[in-house]
Amino acid sequence: MLKEERQAFIMREVNLHNKVLSSDLSVQLNVSEDTIRRDLNELAENGKVLKVYGGALSKSFQYPFQDNEVYARESKKIIAQKTLTLIQDGMTVLLGGGTTMLELARMVPEKMQCTFFTISPLVALELAERSNDDVILIGGKLARSTNVTIGSQVINQLSEIRVDLCLLGTNSLSVEDGVTDSDWEVVQIKKAMLRCSQKTGILSIAEKLNSVQKMKVCNINAIDYLVTDLDPKQESLSRFAHVVNVI
Repeated sequence: MLKEERQAFIMREVNLHNKVLSSDLSVQLNVSEDTIRRDLNELAENGKVLKVYGGALSKSFQYPFQDNEVYARESKKIIAQKTLTLIQDGMTVLLGGGTTMLELARMVPEKMQCTFFTISPLVALELAERSNDDVILIGGKLARSTNVTIGSQVINQLSEIRVDLCLLGTNSLSVEDGVTDSDWEVVQIKKAMLRCSQKTGILSIAEKLNSVQKMKVCNINAIDYLVTDLDPKQESLSRFAHVVNVI
């Protein structure tokens, strides 16, 4: 594989999953980790990724307020617009983090009367600025790679609430493997979020469907709604539609 092809693959993985590990890329591309490190260094020098120990982060995810940096922003706007149909006045809603969730926060109508809990400081700021709803940030250690709060303190706080609807982004989703992620601490937070929610919706661009990460959050039948940027009647979503309400 040519260097340009490797780097194109790396960029796609970074944009889809927000971060990549050199060790995983080495296996996927069947090249040495030294080769991957050189590729990541070059991509970082060109301003395309943020190099960190053991891998790289998406600039889109780390700087979501720079519109030109957000990957698949129009698709995420479509998802956010669809997701609004799940939120009704009087609900208590728990939100995860990520660029799709930020698009949702920006679309919440000013007159809507809800209580929002979130593990994302960025989402909390957007909601507080653009709506009159009650916004409660669940505090803990801030994970710099994901911009959400993590740790036992967050899990304890989540155990003390009961919400009508939990909305989460995802790293990967498949019918066979369910919702999966690559960050152990984030997986624990997402599991705690699911436990305190009556209904759960997963927000995902189509490119993340039918992919798998190393760590499992839940089976697909543990979620109630799948919101994508595709028409729910598309054939590519038919397998998901058998087990979850696709929007």
